[in-house]
Amino acid sequence: MTVAESVHSAASIEYQFIPRPAALDPEVAAAEGCTLDFLKLKTLDGETLEAALWRPARPPLETPLVIAIHGSGSNFGKLPTRALGKGLAARGYAVLGSNTRQHDDGVCKENFYAIRCDLEAAIYTARALGYRRIVLLGHSLGNIQALFYAATSWAPDIEAIVLCGMFANLAWKSRHILTQNEGEFRALTAAAMKAVAEHRPADILPVAMGWMGMARVPANAQHVLTYRVEETSASDGSFWIRRTPYPILMVRDEADGIILDFEPYMLLSAATAEGSLVQGIDYVKLANPRAPAPENHVFAHTRNELVETVATWLRQRDIA
Repeated sequence: MTVAESVHSAASIEYQFIPRPAALDPEVAAAEGCTLDFLKLKTLDGETLEAALWRPARPPLETPLVIAIHGSGSNFGKLPTRALGKGLAARGYAVLGSNTRQHDDGVCKENFYAIRCDLEAAIYTARALGYRRIVLLGHSLGNIQALFYAATSWAPDIEAIVLCGMFANLAWKSRHILTQNEGEFRALTAAAMKAVAEHRPADILPVAMGWMGMARVPANAQHVLTYRVEETSASDGSFWIRRTPYPILMVRDEADGIILDFEPYMLLSAATAEGSLVQGIDYVKLANPRAPAPENHVFAHTRNELVETVATWLRQRDIA
């Protein structure tokens, strides 16, 4: 074979099993009769991410696998992923909870579109491990990442989507709910535009961004313009959900202090509108008598109900 005829690899997804990461919360554990392993993934664009794999005692070919995508600045070791991993594995489902590049200190510094590489790494790793029935589960910020991937991949082994603590249109919400100051938001947008024009999309902007709980946090231009500005972002769930050809479950703790009560109904309206590709959608509000608070956004007091709701819904659709 000549050099011109030889085959080369331009990029690859890689994974390897690793020891339990240091300082991981002791509650990241396996249920009785199940196993918990840890992996390191390398994405197509070279990012390295850690993941956790909860497994029941069933062969992969016989086991649906849930790929859990965490929320903004979170990771697989926090709620609700760790509860879903342990609880769903006890009910016969494998769960791959993978960090994305915006975990922990990476929050508000990523490019929305690059997150697709993180999801691909998890999905192709799952396939390499022998899983052939996949459910995408996105919590909070992970919900828009799951919808975007599902709507733009149409992968035949994806059987369903689960959205937990889901917003509707993050760009609109960032301006009118999280910032509530037109002068600040215009200054943030102008700074982001200037940084991109000067080829500095990853530099932290001189203007802080409105975030959860009305906090102001550092962010860079690529995050602001791909998530937070309606004219340039892709973070409108009501756009992507109707282009998602799978059944969908949405779950919200009724005392969620981050996601407002009307937001799931915006998604529900879009998913059931004429021309939607969604193959059926259910919305479940978990009862919680507590006052609205951020801790309820991660199902701190309704984690068991979340697990049971997801497992029951999957079984009802013969994903078991």
